[in-house]
Amino acid sequence: MKKRALVLGAGGFIGSHMVKRLISEGYWVRGVDLKHPDFSDTVANEFVTGDLTDREFMMRVIHFRGESGNFYGPVPFQYEEPFDEIYQFAADMGGAGYIFTGEHDADLMHNSALININLLSCQKEMNESYPRLLQPVPDAVGKTKIFYSSSACMYPEYNQLDPDNPDCREDSAYPAAPDSEYGWEKLFSERLYLAYSRNHNFDVRIARYHNIYGPEGTWYGGREKAPAAICRKVAYATSGDSIEVWGDGLQTRSFLFIDECIEATRRLMEGTWTDPINIGSEEMVTIDQLVDTAAKVANKEIGKDHIDVPHTGVRGRNSNNDLIREKLGWDYSTTLEEGMSKTYNWIMSQITKDMFPVDAEHDITGKKYLSYGNCGK
Repeated sequence: MKKRALVLGAGGFIGSHMVKRLISEGYWVRGVDLKHPDFSDTVANEFVTGDLTDREFMMRVIHFRGESGNFYGPVPFQYEEPFDEIYQFAADMGGAGYIFTGEHDADLMHNSALININLLSCQKEMNESYPRLLQPVPDAVGKTKIFYSSSACMYPEYNQLDPDNPDCREDSAYPAAPDSEYGWEKLFSERLYLAYSRNHNFDVRIARYHNIYGPEGTWYGGREKAPAAICRKVAYATSGDSIEVWGDGLQTRSFLFIDECIEATRRLMEGTWTDPINIGSEEMVTIDQLVDTAAKVANKEIGKDHIDVPHTGVRGRNSNNDLIREKLGWDYSTTLEEGMSKTYNWIMSQITKDMFPVDAEHDITGKKYLSYGNCGK
């Protein structure tokens, strides 16, 4: 019998890639999101659109209803078998230009926290319908595994003030002091999943993502991450032009290519490690170096106009992969240049489709929308 997986946030960047991976492994997959993927058709066996902050909708989503497509059956409905695995990527998020202005803090915290609370409380109700799921079973046999995508944004700001030596080891998370409400919500939700694991015998996995990028990620409009934003600006620039860069360009970050992220997440789900763990690259670069990398893969000479903005995030952030190498035997292999080349070529393919006209309201040439990747996810 096929394993059954539920992917929340399946219309987003990481979620849509996870759906593809699970289908390739032979899973039956239900994808759920407010929208379908932006840049390709979903390959999920069933894709349901709806608002996961609505508990009644989440309740329908949680309860597997077979492969006959009877999701929209009447309520109350008869409980069926639970999913084997749940992947929770759904969140209100975006790049630095969205997260760090302070204008969206209430929505970011409310919406993301509510999705997680709904998921866990509805799954608890499902478990109580199946008493066997509540028993301490060796190796969690028969229980639904739940994956939660946290973020490096939950790490304390005081450990990320030195751009050359940031400390993002898993055990450096406390005393807690994230630099954004987005990071605080991620930290709270980590603790929520761990509390359900302790108190209700849930089988959870938590990854702290570090700046995931690649093809089919948002690349214009204000919620894009640094690699996509910079690739877009370089794509529209002529060799010899300059592009705007927030801050002094000496902020440091590491960026993980999407395929690596999916592989590491699958290894985490297949393994037995249950504490939060970093999934990221240790190839730390300055933002200026990120621009240089994009220019190199585009074969262009690109200058930098540094602009002062009030929300530049922490000075340094880099994944520490000691724990994941030890516990899962995983390490990244795609270099930043290789990943940026694939990302740049994909964005160029989008531009050449002539689907995204430039106008005053949506300046996808990018001068007013450059984010530089201080969000961890």
